[in-house]
Amino acid sequence: IKTSDFICILGITYLDHAGSALFPDSLLKAFTDDLRNNVYGNPHSQNISSKLTYDTIEHVRYRILQHFHTTAEDYTIIFTSGCTAALKLIAESFPWIPEGRKQPSSRFCYLTDSHTSVVGMRGITASMNVLSVPIKPKEILLAKTRLPAEEQNCTTPHLFSYPAQSNFSGTKYPLSWIQDIKSGKLCPIKIPGKWFVLLDAASYVSSSPLDLGVHQADFIPISFYKIFGFPTGLGALLVNNRIAPLLRKTYFGGGTAAAYLAGEDFYFPRKSIAERFEDGTVSFLDIIALKHGFDVLEKLTGGMEKIKQHTFALAHYTYTVLSNLKYANGAPVVRIYSDTDFSNPDVQGPIINFNVLDENGEVLGFSQVDSMASLHNIHVRTGCFCNTGACQMHLDISNEDIQRNLQAGHVCGDNIDLVDGHPTGSVRISFGYMSSFEDAQTFLNFIIATRLSKSDAEIPFQSVTKLMTESVPDDHLSFNNADKASPVPQISDRELRNISSEEETTGRWQPSEPEAESIRAAISETAVPTCRKGGKPITVAKIYLYPIKSCSAFEVTEWPVGNQGLLYDRNWMVVNQNGVCITQKQEPRLCLVTPSIDLKQKIMVIQAEGMDPISVPLEDNTGKEAVICESKVCSHRVKTYDCGERIASWLSTFLGRPCRLIRQSSDVKSKAHQKNTKGLSSSTNISLSLVNEAQYLLINVASILQLKEHISARLKEPLEIEELIRRFRANIVVCAPESFEEEEWAEISIGALQFQVVGPCSRCQIICIDQQSGERNKEILQSLSAARGRKTNFGIYLMNQPLLSSFSDILSVGSQVLPVLKENTEIHPPTSSEEKCSG
Repeated sequence: IKTSDFICILGITYLDHAGSALFPDSLLKAFTDDLRNNVYGNPHSQNISSKLTYDTIEHVRYRILQHFHTTAEDYTIIFTSGCTAALKLIAESFPWIPEGRKQPSSRFCYLTDSHTSVVGMRGITASMNVLSVPIKPKEILLAKTRLPAEEQNCTTPHLFSYPAQSNFSGTKYPLSWIQDIKSGKLCPIKIPGKWFVLLDAASYVSSSPLDLGVHQADFIPISFYKIFGFPTGLGALLVNNRIAPLLRKTYFGGGTAAAYLAGEDFYFPRKSIAERFEDGTVSFLDIIALKHGFDVLEKLTGGMEKIKQHTFALAHYTYTVLSNLKYANGAPVVRIYSDTDFSNPDVQGPIINFNVLDENGEVLGFSQVDSMASLHNIHVRTGCFCNTGACQMHLDISNEDIQRNLQAGHVCGDNIDLVDGHPTGSVRISFGYMSSFEDAQTFLNFIIATRLSKSDAEIPFQSVTKLMTESVPDDHLSFNNADKASPVPQISDRELRNISSEEETTGRWQPSEPEAESIRAAISETAVPTCRKGGKPITVAKIYLYPIKSCSAFEVTEWPVGNQGLLYDRNWMVVNQNGVCITQKQEPRLCLVTPSIDLKQKIMVIQAEGMDPISVPLEDNTGKEAVICESKVCSHRVKTYDCGERIASWLSTFLGRPCRLIRQSSDVKSKAHQKNTKGLSSSTNISLSLVNEAQYLLINVASILQLKEHISARLKEPLEIEELIRRFRANIVVCAPESFEEEEWAEISIGALQFQVVGPCSRCQIICIDQQSGERNKEILQSLSAARGRKTNFGIYLMNQPLLSSFSDILSVGSQVLPVLKENTEIHPPTSSEEKCSG
């Protein structure tokens, strides 16, 4: 495949093809050329442009049928907004017979290894008084008992749903089940009636050919972005014409009626099944894009069979190497969740699901692996992948565990990867037709470089790299000419030397124990708080605020405290042309934008190299001329207003991309961005600025020094302590005698100010960015992970409790810090779906 077709991923290793395929530039060009050269009108009209649209849509229907080796005699294409909408349509229109009738009632059976959208169908069936029965994969394999002849004559319709390919593990379930179940040879459950089969093909058809001429399922829902990458929001339901007349429909939308009366209950549907079920105007331009999707896919790859062989070769290769990686003590580096040995593309798709382990066999949280992968520009998928059934089965998570995890704050899609040391999900990589062996090699190099250190010298690296070369089939299919011409890159000795030698035995570095007098005592609501006794005093060493989120720090020696934290801290943020917040993750050069606050002149001055300084007034501009808009900061909704064209032009010029400066609106911020904080009274809502998680972030110089010692062993040039402090973007930097003793604090007092500790800060890749140059160094996060023993926590979040005194609300360098120790040694992180970085 020409690299010019996928310019957007140059330098990126994209391994989430099961989540979405990537679209080639040639598809977009063909589609936009088509739109420029033709006028496509609403297909429900009769004019020339509308007729062109209608005819093109019908052509695309036939093209889809041709792709799946069937014809309009056997199947009808119903366009939907995606696979999920197609599944919902089936649940609503299937001819269920509810409980309580004279004849036997219907059953909806589904494989537990199914997508959420399949399992969710039971919500509709339950409302129709139809029972749902989950079936485990092993149970269906054992269910080969034929019904008695008299029961086979029963006409009660039942529906069995299963995935052609598990989106969790890539396991391909037998397509032969379709005919076996429809013929009665295989019975999901023993009940008289006629079985129909729903084949969830969304994951399968992205990389494998499906022949509906042979495997004639009754319903096949698909999403086209899984195949082409574009368009999104468009899917289809392929309905077997033998079941189509039995489908029932209550609602009728535009274009579905042959005739109806507005004043009486009279409606006559259109004859065509497709037109009857496609409510309203279909997404006709997106449907036209499908034609170009099929053309380009065929041109680039030669067809689905070749895609199947190519993607499986990559998965087989990666699996073989990954499953053979061992630590020096012989422990595996990863635990792979699979039902196959990756030896046959007919039973295994191009998906590998796993968790990374440490040398003691403990699971590293998937969020940490994801953060590390991001530093290497590797895009993976983490969590349970909308397939709780498979996740439970492979990770041995019980129903009670799921409910306990929910109570602990974990919800689907968040980054809480471990609860009580047990994983809540895993890591998934998947290959597509544009994937190359360089992608597989890059991923394997990443795992080796981040997990295996020089101390693992007992590992036969030469045999590993030999395996990495020999496991590539000689006759493998590659769509990339460069793949064929160049050998697979090797893991070099220099790369191995660059890996830290700190982990010589277990690799689990632990901070020193606090002194005896710092041992905590239990705290309860009725007990007297246990304060830190003896030892050297703790003082505030530095104070930083960040007026513009993700931009450079503004250091002060004393500063007023407002109801949201330090006055003007993170009151502004930079957004792209779509109004989405830009951070250093996307634009590292933000750290070179230096804001400073002049309280006397009531302005914020913004500077950057090569640019004239520009000022922004501190006075809130929420008058009639200000346009109030709603933005999101780490899932929190905030009200903001735009700061104008002048500063937008300044930032766009410096960053080299369209962007604007927006500010949180003061008249609504108290309502828009609040947090009820554990430990404060239930009626206390803490107001937040544009921070991610809490009002303040505190770090300890002693902890920085301890970490610096560990990081220095991995870097060619040691970091200065000041540079390291700035990377962690704290508001309050304290000098305490012991490293990491701040993690034992429950509360602190600084002068008249009282703060509640709300949890640790789990670090993201922003700490890898040099705040003076904007350059990245991925060793920082890897060193932190190694130093903290599978964690990336550094620093603690604070919330300011309401003041009970009349003292001035000023925070000053040199002030003494008085901590109150907490009951437990472990601080649980705040529950949020976002990474807890300082921004």
